[in-house]
Amino acid sequence: MTMVLRWWAGCTLLSLLGCSRVDVEAERAAILATDRPWQEAIAARDVERAVSFWADDAVVMPAGQPSVTGKEAIRGFVKETFKIPGFGLRWETSSVNLAPQGGLAYALATTTTTFSGPDGKPVSIPGKAATVWRKGSDGRWLCIVDIWNDDAPPKP
Repeated sequence: MTMVLRWWAGCTLLSLLGCSRVDVEAERAAILATDRPWQEAIAARDVERAVSFWADDAVVMPAGQPSVTGKEAIRGFVKETFKIPGFGLRWETSSVNLAPQGGLAYALATTTTTFSGPDGKPVSIPGKAATVWRKGSDGRWLCIVDIWNDDAPPKP
């Protein structure tokens, strides 16, 4: 019986040592900290800085359009989007939820997309977004899935 108890204690100790605790609040804060610089990059129409928040294998799923896969394709998508007169994008992340091991997370946000209408006046469209994040070996969080859509237009 002593041999079994030692084996059990050893396995338990090894499993506890192998489990690192995830600082959920710190990881949430790290993901939320990307909001401002990412939005600043978009406002500045800085393609390279804007694209740097997506992983090389990311998938962007714009509303009403085909999915855009990979950083090069995303770069092209961002370049074309920045050509839209009056284009702007703002969001406010409402929640960030981490996977138990801390390497993946998803975030939900409300969005406002703006552009110039046919008459040149600004048009603002509220919407919502979901992003999936992966923590790299360097500790940096990168977006791996980005999907959004517009809220229903107000009824006349």
